[in-house]
Amino acid sequence: MSRIRFNIKRRIGRLDDEARARLIEAIRYGGNPEHKRNPGDFGLIPPACPRPDKTLCDTVQVFEREETLRLLRAGVERGLVSERRVGDFPQNIWSVTEAGEPLEAELENRETGQYHGYPMPTTDPFREVVLEVWRKAGQ
Repeated sequence: MSRIRFNIKRRIGRLDDEARARLIEAIRYGGNPEHKRNPGDFGLIPPACPRPDKTLCDTVQVFEREETLRLLRAGVERGLVSERRVGDFPQNIWSVTEAGEPLEAELENRETGQYHGYPMPTTDPFREVVLEVWRKAGQ
């Protein structure tokens, strides 16, 4: 089952170089067992608990915590952070895998800067925005 509704208020914000560097150092990745069939090295409790209505990281070959943190940081580096902020952190960070799969991360702890992420469904119209900004920022 695929998500039917998406947040239409999502917008990509702006970061100056100093804010970008601070954010890259501050963000953390926690993970969510609902987006995993294989828990990999995420140390999740429960280890894996995929829900039928959630996109799974396994489908885009993301299995390791270090890889997810690298992807989060790459999203910040390319400026793919949401306009909406919660405390010191953007609500969302977007990134793209080496295979070209767009990912969305949501802030789950505003105090620690911890995120969890998932592949963007093919039916999400914001997916194309993420891919376009990613391509332009990589040029």
